[in-house]
Amino acid sequence: MTKTNLIEDLRWRGLIHQTTDEAELGKLLQSGPQTIYIGFDPTASSLHVGHLMQVMMLRRFQRAGHRPIALVGGATGMIGDPSGKSEERNLLSPQQLQSNVNGVGQQMKQFLDFDGSGGAKLLNNFDWMQGYSYLEFLRDVGKNFPVGAMMGKESVRSRLDSEAGLSYTEFSYMLLQAYDFVYLCREHECRIQAGGSDQWGNITAGIDLGRRMLGKQLFGLTAPLLTTSDGRKMGKTEKGAIWLDPDRTSPYEFYQYWINVDDADVMRCIAYLTEIEREEYDSLAEQTTSDPGRRAGQKRLAQWMTELVHGTDGIASAERATRILFGGEIEKATDAQLGQIFADVPSNEADRNLLTQDGWWIVEALQTSGLVSSSSEARRAIKEGSAYLNNRRLSDMNHRLTEKDLASETVMVLRRGKKKYALLRFSSGS
Repeated sequence: MTKTNLIEDLRWRGLIHQTTDEAELGKLLQSGPQTIYIGFDPTASSLHVGHLMQVMMLRRFQRAGHRPIALVGGATGMIGDPSGKSEERNLLSPQQLQSNVNGVGQQMKQFLDFDGSGGAKLLNNFDWMQGYSYLEFLRDVGKNFPVGAMMGKESVRSRLDSEAGLSYTEFSYMLLQAYDFVYLCREHECRIQAGGSDQWGNITAGIDLGRRMLGKQLFGLTAPLLTTSDGRKMGKTEKGAIWLDPDRTSPYEFYQYWINVDDADVMRCIAYLTEIEREEYDSLAEQTTSDPGRRAGQKRLAQWMTELVHGTDGIASAERATRILFGGEIEKATDAQLGQIFADVPSNEADRNLLTQDGWWIVEALQTSGLVSSSSEARRAIKEGSAYLNNRRLSDMNHRLTEKDLASETVMVLRRGKKKYALLRFSSGS
């Protein structure tokens, strides 16, 4: 992608929700490399799927020849953004906040190139706010903020009308974020701020402050929020958020989230979140419409996103785990991997000593697993070819299980038929 077609690319992807002056912004982007920033509040030590829209926006600008600034809000994170929130956030301790800043900052390096003179910048607004006295801030910044304009912002108005109300602390958030834009313009020649559509009020406040304090024209750009077709936020499951940290959300769980995206949402996700080009996008859209059962869009989305976030090893692990879930042979797995794949499968404990010496009769193991209710039913399942050990069909009803039959450190996977699974977990006896 080149800088001359960036706006066009963003538009066909549906990524332009609002701009302050699209024609002038387009001219600015074509005039030469520009600097753009997006802020990220460090409310946790990891980014999650909801952040990917903005991370990818910075990445798109960098690929088009511009310089992105990923701003981690060490200062603004102490207050909390009221935009889109129905009640005030709990304030984090300085120690937890710093830990979150470090974690989010490290993750940004997976997606943006920070090397070289034209590389991205990773900044923390605490660095310029920590020495700013309250009186100085009021004199320099506060006097340039008309209260009437602040009261007219949707993020403020909706909270004032809510039962929770709005504290002075959160009301001040807009001043801090607006000053970030002024500081970045003055110190880093940054003239563009982007964000989600819920950030429009904060962005335009920064643009107005830049005009008053610096006499410069700044620009704002927002993208739609990442939601499902029925308006729900994406990136959440019954277990909680889908994190980018593999220790919080495994590559397998991450992959499964995307491969299970609804047909009504999959093409929008591909447009919003991937760098797949228009020709391939159109082909996937046609396949999704003509043969939805193939789930071509979901498979491509899951593959692209998992490789982006977790690398080639992550996508290989996720695809292997998916094959296991659908009957692929199980070997060289770990307890953790099997626990994730078969999280909802019933499991039973067994004494590991049963696997020593002559081993444990498979018929008894099938009964212990709960897949059969009697030894005769177990024999019948083996005879019919509907009994499986680690997704390999059992044919010998006299088979004795030993430690060689473990699928991982302590687990065996038994199956009856196509979909009825049970785990046996072997622990050392007393």
